[in-house]
Amino acid sequence: SYNGTSDLQLERMNVYFNENQASGNKYVPRAVLVDLEPGTMDAVRSGPFGNL
Repeated sequence: SYNGTSDLQLERMNVYFNENQASGNKYVPRAVLVDLEPGTMDAVRSGPFGNL
């Protein structure tokens, strides 16, 4: 859920996030950008997100 004080930010949240009401009004990013350079990919694979 949104944690802030600006009504304007809340109004424009849908620019970057979709609201998922099924899971308790959580905001899910509309896009995830990933650097596909081999060195970066190796670092991601060996880290905590490697199984995604």
